[in-house]
Amino acid sequence: MKYLVTGLGNVGDEYHETRHNIGFMILDALAGASSLTFSDRRYGFTAEYRYKGRTFVLLKPNTYVNLSGKAVNYWLQKESIPIENLLVLADDLALPFGIIRLRPRGGDGGHNGLTSIIEMLGTQEFARLRFGIGGNFSYGTQVDYVLGKWSTDEAARLQERIDVCHEIIRSFGAVGIDRTMNAFNNR
Repeated sequence: MKYLVTGLGNVGDEYHETRHNIGFMILDALAGASSLTFSDRRYGFTAEYRYKGRTFVLLKPNTYVNLSGKAVNYWLQKESIPIENLLVLADDLALPFGIIRLRPRGGDGGHNGLTSIIEMLGTQEFARLRFGIGGNFSYGTQVDYVLGKWSTDEAARLQERIDVCHEIIRSFGAVGIDRTMNAFNNR
């Protein structure tokens, strides 16, 4: 079985380890813990992670968040991966920091990366792991908040939350989305 796990984020040093790049951070940590390196390929950086007989193509699109759909569509087709084996990792302002929610489908929730993927694939029927970044910003400063660095308190808790995301990714491939949601959505 083959899966495409796409972490949303923006390329460039100015975006490194910002809230909006949590998708990249999750994949970077998973690759690092497994001694994998990403290769610069068409529409993104990829690595192959293997777990219990499954292959996970890890994708960090280089198209910037707002055009992520182009990369996702390309890699699904290139690797002949069915849409039910797609998992997208994205930040979510509507969830408090560190809350993680796995969903089998849904709207874009105001996230431009998810909007792009939905438009390119022509469906909302794909799994997404939403990582709560909170909404602790004043009116008119949303962009600065999303593209800002983690607070000291957030940074202290970040690795533990990223480790939970790794468990979710492995479980998604090993036992499917329903059992994974039951095991992790209330943790």
